[in-house]
Amino acid sequence: MKQSDAYISIRNVNKLFGSFQAISDVSIDIRQGEFFSLLGSSGCGKTTLLRMLAGFEMPTSGEIFIDGQPMSEVPPHRRPVNMVFQSYAIFPHLNVRDNIAYGLRKRKLSRAKRDTMVDEMLELIKLPEYGDRKANQLSGGQRQRIALARALILRPKVLLLDEPLGALDKQLREQMQLELRALQKTVGITFVFVTHDQEEALTLSDRIAVMANGRELQVDTPTRLYERPVNRDVASFIGNMNFFEGKITGISDHRASVDVKGLGHVTTTNFDAKLKPGVDICIAIRPEKLILTENEPRNTGNKARGQMDKAAYLGERSHYYVRLDGISQPVAISAQNRQRAEGAPEEKRPIWISWEDDAFVVLEDG
Repeated sequence: MKQSDAYISIRNVNKLFGSFQAISDVSIDIRQGEFFSLLGSSGCGKTTLLRMLAGFEMPTSGEIFIDGQPMSEVPPHRRPVNMVFQSYAIFPHLNVRDNIAYGLRKRKLSRAKRDTMVDEMLELIKLPEYGDRKANQLSGGQRQRIALARALILRPKVLLLDEPLGALDKQLREQMQLELRALQKTVGITFVFVTHDQEEALTLSDRIAVMANGRELQVDTPTRLYERPVNRDVASFIGNMNFFEGKITGISDHRASVDVKGLGHVTTTNFDAKLKPGVDICIAIRPEKLILTENEPRNTGNKARGQMDKAAYLGERSHYYVRLDGISQPVAISAQNRQRAEGAPEEKRPIWISWEDDAFVVLEDG
């Protein structure tokens, strides 16, 4: 993305807490109207970066721009942003209508205008009949909707969300993910969302920044992050992945030939064009891209013989683990249980794995 296309521009931002560097030279551009997620494990710097967008923390160096304006001298209450927290922060002594209208108190609006705005928010979050209820009469999901409505009623240019679904149970969390994405599309404003949950980020986001140790490792669409991770750290964090050692033996017609320990000869187009023959690399494949059969596949050269180690039945899909000669860790295979009339292959039984052309990806940091 060109910097001129960015609605939020984070430029060479660093943040020190004493001698600890929480953010290290981060540069990220976010488009207007985008649902953008900061994804990473605890301590990666994602929440610190969000707090700097909000103005609760200031960069040690670097600059943050929102809608072309530098934010260094702008206090939190004057920034065109609002924030939603994991804890809801619903006022227990106020009913739903008054909670939603709380941020409007300092604005010189007529009672009729304020009521109209609250009614619009209640319709938007699909709780039109809940205006007179107290906070203790609401479920967790309903409280989070109220928190969203209270933030959105102020019409911010950017909504910042700090793991807002983290306190919800799995089923409700998945439901709220769909509702949150639909809400963002309806209001059309820029959402910046912090999460450690990879599935949540993949479900919600237009683009994702994967972070570790205070740096952005890769900024990309969910599909490209999953299919074309740039390095082993990203590949490990986004979904499950099998890693192998290999050596590039040749490159021609935009295809790389690789000798892979435990698998033999592999070809792929998923590699950096700067790589040369003779280079030791790390090559990886997703578990669902491997095919498990008890008989040797006849219609492909992409195959290897192994031994069934163990299997786990998970309802809609099963996970299998196969041991290959020369590899210490079992290879993971994931398969949908479309027509599972028989049990899994027996442990220690010979088994075949195969894969389609170009199922592998060559990673930068082999």
